[in-house]
Amino acid sequence: MSDTPPHDASHLKGQRSLQRVVNAFRYSWKGFQAAYRHEAAFKDEVALAAIMLPVSVLLPVSFVEHILLVLTALLVILVELLNSAIEAVVDRIGLELHPLSGRAKDLGSAAVMVALVMCGLTWGAIIVRWLLTLV
Repeated sequence: MSDTPPHDASHLKGQRSLQRVVNAFRYSWKGFQAAYRHEAAFKDEVALAAIMLPVSVLLPVSFVEHILLVLTALLVILVELLNSAIEAVVDRIGLELHPLSGRAKDLGSAAVMVALVMCGLTWGAIIVRWLLTLV
């Protein structure tokens, strides 16, 4: 068997890469839609982010503080997506009560709480610092 690719392989490789990107975007979009449709917590966190992100742009704080405000709000959404994926897989395996299933769901929930605390502390510290500059 020859190690050299067919002479037409180079143009197919580029198309495959682009197709992979298109497919990845489509799968990601389906994931966002599924989370929004089936996960109440995700809806709540998206609604909160929809308020927080414009507010973060309007606050007269440093560039780094703007980035921290945006990234912590997005971190909550990211962790919620991962938690929802864990819950979906656990539920797919079986709905009967099992200690490992409960632990997996609890750990995912704990991760969301850590992200929420990080977001709250970051926002609180930056807003307090900004308010102190007004005094």
